[in-house]
Amino acid sequence: MKLKHGNKTNAKVKTVKKSLFTLLLLAVTLAMLTLPTPTTAKKTQEKVLVQMAILLDTSGSMEGLIEQAKTQLWKIVNEMALAKKDGHTPKLEVALYEYGKSSIPASEGYLRMIVPLSIDLDRISEELFKLKTNGGSEYCGKVIQSAARELQWSKNNNHYKVIFIAGNEPFTQGDVNYKVACKEAITKGIIVNTIFCGNLQEGIRTFWKDGADLADGKYMNIDQNQQIVHISAPQDEKIIELGKKLNQTYLAYGRGGSKKKERQEMQDANAAAVNPSVMVQRSYTKASKQYNNAGWDLVDAEKEGKVKIEEMKEAELPEEMKKMSKEERKKYIEEKRKERENIQKKISQLRKERDKYVAEKRKKMAADNTLDAAIINAVREQAKKKHYKFEKK
Repeated sequence: MKLKHGNKTNAKVKTVKKSLFTLLLLAVTLAMLTLPTPTTAKKTQEKVLVQMAILLDTSGSMEGLIEQAKTQLWKIVNEMALAKKDGHTPKLEVALYEYGKSSIPASEGYLRMIVPLSIDLDRISEELFKLKTNGGSEYCGKVIQSAARELQWSKNNNHYKVIFIAGNEPFTQGDVNYKVACKEAITKGIIVNTIFCGNLQEGIRTFWKDGADLADGKYMNIDQNQQIVHISAPQDEKIIELGKKLNQTYLAYGRGGSKKKERQEMQDANAAAVNPSVMVQRSYTKASKQYNNAGWDLVDAEKEGKVKIEEMKEAELPEEMKKMSKEERKKYIEEKRKERENIQKKISQLRKERDKYVAEKRKKMAADNTLDAAIINAVREQAKKKHYKFEKK
């Protein structure tokens, strides 16, 4: 009898242990399901991606278009800094193409990809300032198809993916039918907006509007030779000063880091040489989340987890950090981050004051008929359909 009782007791113990193990396994499973995983974080980031390809006609008559593009890049970028989706600021990738230049071989369609989709805004600016015009044939269908096929577009159609093509010759030129190219783009969820440099009706007659209509885009016309009106404001001098001061918080690391820091300073100089208000717009960008240099700046790289400061080799560090201990390195980067954030906050506050001042001045002026105005209007209208919300300026 005792033996049987012992067997029953052992059986009960085993049953209890099995039940406890099952409950423990269930608890662990539930805990794992509620933890924020890398995949969840990635999905959150994917919700707020904007990809924009700018295709510019660089044939002989387009000097004014190129001038508008290089001086108004920062204004266009700053518009995206005002956007939010599900409470997140979008990550912005920009690509740049030129087409219609006779110095590019006919076998390549008189076009070239200058920069693929990239977050490196200084590089985009650098390349815009290098652009020169040269007469050639403008193959709109060919350049649209090239951009749609060559660039690494997201496969998520909740993202805002857009091509802006600007030029002044018939949309029908070249061996790639624009209808085929535009339909191919929109099949991938890429909107095509067309910007005709000239008379509105002429652009319609030469099929620029038809191209936009085929790809859910917007047809616009601009005066590529219109002079950009720069409005000075009392806050300009201080904003520019702070924008330049931001450079002191960047710590170049790794191969090529120092050259990219030089590029940053050169784009400051390029912007300032055009007009103070262009440098103001660039300073706005540098104070926003759109300006990310994790590829060469230790502060951004450490924040995003791209590097571990304590594991870096001395040769990879900027000169002023090479003799620092691991603890000193971390403290130094934290100091630079705080300094940067303080400067960015000051710029953001001054921006609110300046934008209010400029908006009052603009009420008394004629509407802009320029590249930046065309792009910004289209971006606001189309991004809202993707559930982006824009802060009021």
